[in-house]
Amino acid sequence: MEQEFIKKKREIIDTFLKKGILISSELLKEINNTDNISKILDELQARQTDDILTSLSLTNKPGKTKTEAEIQNELKQEDKVKIIYSYKEEPKKREPQDFVDYFNNRHKAIEKILKQRQELRNTVSINRIANKKEKENVAIIGIVSNKQTTKNGNLLLMLEDPTGRRNVLVNKNKPSLFNEAKDIVLDEVIGVVGVNVDTITFANSIIWPDTPTSKELKKIDQEKYALFLSDMHVGSSKFLPDEFEKFIKWINGEMGNEQQRNIAKNVEYIFIAGDLIDGCGIYPEQDKELIINDVYEQYKECAKLLKQIPQHIPLIICPGNHDALRISEPQPPLSKDFAKPMHELNNTIMVSNPSMVNINSSSNFIGFDVLMYHGYSFDYFVAEVDSLRNQGGYDRADLIMKFLLKRRHLAPSHLSTLYIPDTKKDPLVIEKVPDFFLSGHIHKSITANYRNTTLICGSCWQSKTTFQEKVGHNPEPSRVPIVNLKTRDVKILKFGQ
Repeated sequence: MEQEFIKKKREIIDTFLKKGILISSELLKEINNTDNISKILDELQARQTDDILTSLSLTNKPGKTKTEAEIQNELKQEDKVKIIYSYKEEPKKREPQDFVDYFNNRHKAIEKILKQRQELRNTVSINRIANKKEKENVAIIGIVSNKQTTKNGNLLLMLEDPTGRRNVLVNKNKPSLFNEAKDIVLDEVIGVVGVNVDTITFANSIIWPDTPTSKELKKIDQEKYALFLSDMHVGSSKFLPDEFEKFIKWINGEMGNEQQRNIAKNVEYIFIAGDLIDGCGIYPEQDKELIINDVYEQYKECAKLLKQIPQHIPLIICPGNHDALRISEPQPPLSKDFAKPMHELNNTIMVSNPSMVNINSSSNFIGFDVLMYHGYSFDYFVAEVDSLRNQGGYDRADLIMKFLLKRRHLAPSHLSTLYIPDTKKDPLVIEKVPDFFLSGHIHKSITANYRNTTLICGSCWQSKTTFQEKVGHNPEPSRVPIVNLKTRDVKILKFGQ
């Protein structure tokens, strides 16, 4: 339906431009709300040039009169980037029941994924386990509501579904299973296959929703590139203007060797995964490290920087915890109230955190799905999951991203992030497996491949702050991961030390 609407809009506008007909903002509203192309054409031909071309924008951006080239550029960008999911719900009062509905929706969504696994196709609800014979095999799915170690060193889980609760014991004498189970976190949804003994199910295997091993590694037959930025932190005294200037020169073909300039020439998409500005009051004594202490001015300066990027390249932007809006996830797209200069750029596409967009689709290619998530929950899992912390912690964002993909959820534990208890669905469930999973937040760029999903954590454009020094963050700024969509090879370009 959306594609048909875009097609009709394109047909109308192309016809207008060929005939030299100018369009007012009032008539633009008619274009957006009618299927009768002929009626509008007749009406406009009668008016001819009496109207003034204003605000002709597929994203309703405020601004000056747009030229034909700018209009065609926006039409082209709408074809290039399709928003699959971006959170839009209006704020409202929340009740305790909303949290119950939220977790029930999570259970339902991930249960659907788990039941695609052969081992879990004959699951039973927990309240029906009592009808099973002693030592009979059973398969159940539930949310982990408790986790503890017994006095014998075994792992005891409490699994809960909408019908009841069940103790699940993971025996230390099954070392492979036991070591995997140690990474289980509260509130994630798992499947268990085991044997009933009295009031306990003894686990023989634990199944995570995970991503399918059969996922296709998509590629295209043309050399095109997508690059990934995050954590600009404009307004901070630690922002690195010289390094960012090098990036701007490179993307405009003014810097680099022949191969690097060729890459810049073929960049088709730029993603920015949050924290465009440093914000105000985000951490203790932040004001001492700000050179712009007004968020409006910070966004104005950020827009000034991003405006130097070639206008034909769409900028797909989601917010982060430093941006000027609520921290609770999902975060809506950047607000026009605070970030008006960003919305006035012709090539920005604003989406929520998290969000899913599709790029480079055509009549014979379904396109690449890109999951964007700033990564606020990463801090919690580095602190709480021993295996992540022991394997590198903040230096291994790829392991954190694999951990979340395995659970098909961006913040499975209740305390891992502030969140909005949506009553219709859990927006942090990864229902569709992406081709690219983009994050930021930890200021260190790393890439990996997990079951044909390319994992990319963006770098930053800010040197180490005093707060990062205290908490042990070691950023590696001014690095830009870039993907060749033809080969799926990833390079990291360095614009600083």
